[in-house]
Amino acid sequence: MSGWHPRRGMVLAAGLGLRLRPLTDQMPKPMVPVAGRSLIDRALDRFAEVPVETCVVNLHHKAEMLKAHLAARTMPHLLFSDETDALLETGGGVAKALPLLGSDAFYVANSDVLWTGAAMTRLAQFWDGRRMDALLLLHPCATASGYDGAGDFYLETDGRLRRRGQNPSAPFLFAGVQILHPGLFTDLPEGKFSLNILFDRALAAGRLFGIIHDGEWFHVGTANGLALAEKTLR
Repeated sequence: MSGWHPRRGMVLAAGLGLRLRPLTDQMPKPMVPVAGRSLIDRALDRFAEVPVETCVVNLHHKAEMLKAHLAARTMPHLLFSDETDALLETGGGVAKALPLLGSDAFYVANSDVLWTGAAMTRLAQFWDGRRMDALLLLHPCATASGYDGAGDFYLETDGRLRRRGQNPSAPFLFAGVQILHPGLFTDLPEGKFSLNILFDRALAAGRLFGIIHDGEWFHVGTANGLALAEKTLR
């Protein structure tokens, strides 16, 4: 779909950030600064570049502080999904926000990842709603900053994904940026659940795809990850 890109998106910003204490005792995790700019502003800057017109931000930990921090932003236009009563995890958070996200495919990004390059544009260029329900940005584990896991996926030659399964490692991690179709969210459990439930549903139908990120990528989930991102981005 040349020239097409999602007009709406969501930044997942409701996490507690327990591994970034004591910083997150004083502020919500998305407000943690990296090289002088908060995680949430860096993510929204990337949405504005595409440009995404409307972006949903979900709220839980220190919700009013985060909402006040974002009050001055004009691009993208922000809507808020309130999870202060119950943290819904990634899948439940997106499911609750669906009425704000519309009927077309939309972006979703984690607020604790940073990236360089045109990842969102490349996702839109590769997206094909006739074949896909979910398109994930992948990053090679070998060059991922702030990541010490065993990897998540193998990438087939046609772009479809395969889980690591019982293998000790896989070459690519899910980089926390994606395009999802709202049709994937039918017949779901109520309350909190992980997006992995949806990934597995799309995978079983042969409709889970990925592309490899061609820029730098940082996970800012721990003090070490924050220090590594600071060192590079400064």
